[in-house]
Amino acid sequence: MIDTAVRAILRQDGQAAPEVQPKRKIPTMKVKRSEAKGPFVIALDVGSGASRGGLYDAEGRPVKGAKQRVEHAFDTGADGASTIDADQVVAECRQIIDGIVEYIRANGLEGKVEGLIMDTFASSLVLVDEQYRALMPLMTYADSRCASAIPKLKELVDEEDYHARTGVRLHTSYHPARLLWLKQEHPELFARAHAALTLGEYVYYHLAKVEGIAISMAAWSGVLNAHTGQLDHEILEAIDVDPALIPTVCDPTEAIIPKDADLPEVWRPVLSGVPWYHTIPDGWASNVGPGAVDEKTVAVAAATSGAMRVILPQVPEEIPEGLWCYRVSAKQCIIGGALNDVGRALIWLNNCVAPVDSNELSAVLAARSDSPLLGSVPDVLPFFTGERATGWVGDARAAMSGISFSTRPLDLWRGVVEGISLSYARVWEQLGWAGAAPDRVIVSGGVTAHYPNWLYCLAGALQCPVVPLEMKRATLRGTALIALEDIQPGGERAIPPYRPVVAPFDAEYWKARREQFDENYAALINPDEA
Repeated sequence: MIDTAVRAILRQDGQAAPEVQPKRKIPTMKVKRSEAKGPFVIALDVGSGASRGGLYDAEGRPVKGAKQRVEHAFDTGADGASTIDADQVVAECRQIIDGIVEYIRANGLEGKVEGLIMDTFASSLVLVDEQYRALMPLMTYADSRCASAIPKLKELVDEEDYHARTGVRLHTSYHPARLLWLKQEHPELFARAHAALTLGEYVYYHLAKVEGIAISMAAWSGVLNAHTGQLDHEILEAIDVDPALIPTVCDPTEAIIPKDADLPEVWRPVLSGVPWYHTIPDGWASNVGPGAVDEKTVAVAAATSGAMRVILPQVPEEIPEGLWCYRVSAKQCIIGGALNDVGRALIWLNNCVAPVDSNELSAVLAARSDSPLLGSVPDVLPFFTGERATGWVGDARAAMSGISFSTRPLDLWRGVVEGISLSYARVWEQLGWAGAAPDRVIVSGGVTAHYPNWLYCLAGALQCPVVPLEMKRATLRGTALIALEDIQPGGERAIPPYRPVVAPFDAEYWKARREQFDENYAALINPDEA
């Protein structure tokens, strides 16, 4: 419990003393079969730790009893490998659809399913032969073996021009570096390749002979011109890769109806004549599920790493250099940036700093600038494993300044959380340059579940209201909603469960903290621009 002195200070500040909240059941928006409304969509999500699936009604609510899940894990190696057997994932998805089809038939819903859609982690890559058999384990987004190809790639490609066209940088997670590395290190394997697929195309082909890559997945693979929505032939020419290796790029509305002969017989009563929407990246779905679907609502993810994204009605003429920009449809794009160290920075604090009382920590994170709760709070650049957005300094490391003998562990916590919040603010600033006009932020992820009062710092740093999302499987819901918007445009959708809004405060304090952050960044991380 929080001690009497701290409680008294909180009363003086006019703040409620935060208590440790008991574990509560996180909502899922599940609806009973009897209350569900058609049309229905089957949605699948292939994540880092599991493949999942469910049946969603017209309001974007998961139907109770239809949920399926199969766990898996990536295979990793000291050389940077991070792979998974693509055929294993095909089997998982087949098992999931089997379970959902069984539920649909048992509940008399045949003929009421109007779409099937899937999201997967992005990006990924597997080379296949002419029979679409995998020639290698599938490379996940975390596979960094192609790092050795990046210097050569930078000799071949002007990175600024590449980013301006595609919205992405030269990085180990994208196709150009991986294809160049495979050509250099595994030429015989590469010579046998008929196509270079992401996980989604591989699964769809082996389940129902569905071919084609979604605009969004091509964008997340680093081979799409963000402005035209077509393959970026310039990057493929630079690495001497035949564009025919990449599947045909398809708009999200260009769903494919498989032939009955290509479907397992047990699926046909449910899936005959049902369109399959091309597989999309989970990053797009994770915006849509919580409700961040336009330029006025920004989605913030705060887990081990973090991200801030917004969906815009068109690709900006000039993409801010600190952000990535992925085209997701004929018109829309999603633009944002990622942070390496959010929950990871808090794990470091837990491991390396003297333990703090959880109630006192909650109070300090929520404290205003004039509160006696705030002590000697250091200025922190929270780059424990390098910086992505907005400076892209991979070898940056964390730095703290302003530490005195009176600095307490609680002050270190506050300083690190402020540094994280100000890092998000740097992304936020560039979103505005790109054309975003946000009036609210929706936040999801494990950090908010464990440290809800960190949102006071985020709201202060952004000077914008912050809305905590409290639901499970928001990404899977977002995937279903993307299909539903084509099936039933403008239909009524259920509102996700949100917690109370956290309002911004202390504008002058946060302005000064941001100025100090930028000054320290220029001096320590990027001294050439100081």
